[in-house]
Amino acid sequence: MDNRQPPRRVSSRAIATIGALILAIGGGTVWLALNSRTPTSTPTPTPSSTPSPSPSPTSPNSLQPLPVQDTADIYWLQDRDNKFELVARPVTLDKAASKNPSAILEQAFIRLLAGPSDTNDRVSTSIPKGTKLRSVTVQNEGVSVDLSQEFMSGGGSASMTGRLGQVIYTATSLDPNAKVFISVDGKRLETLGGEGLVLEQPLTRQGFQKDFPL
Repeated sequence: MDNRQPPRRVSSRAIATIGALILAIGGGTVWLALNSRTPTSTPTPTPSSTPSPSPSPTSPNSLQPLPVQDTADIYWLQDRDNKFELVARPVTLDKAASKNPSAILEQAFIRLLAGPSDTNDRVSTSIPKGTKLRSVTVQNEGVSVDLSQEFMSGGGSASMTGRLGQVIYTATSLDPNAKVFISVDGKRLETLGGEGLVLEQPLTRQGFQKDFPL
């Protein structure tokens, strides 16, 4: 007698239930896995600023050229109410002398010693005719003017004072505060004229106004 029992069959409903459970469990696992990932944020790149190049030091060759001096002042005497005054008149310079102070003053004195050329200007000079410029130099200590012997001739104290003022003011036309040294034939002047104007050199515009009023 055979006591073995026949195998039990699993119903289709049970199979369907088990399949549904497996799908549900698998889907939940996938969902958890996807949502458990920490989202990685891509950092926004910071715009890099290009530094402006530092200005390079100015080289000596890039310096602006010195201004050209194309005129200078010379000083004449003018009679106003029976009193002489020093008046400035500009003169045009040659281009070759326009950057050299000594050359500028040399041209100015040549024009001054030649005397007034415009008869309608109503100016005069007390510098004796024939006076020549021996040299004029601009140095750190002041302006040195060397004139010929004719500068000493003729006239009284008023004439001597006038010519002294013309020389001092023309010599300081580039720098009104400059000091002036006046020589005649290479010898530094101590007195001027027969009446003896005592000159304490160096001379300045301020000193002339104080000691030798016109």
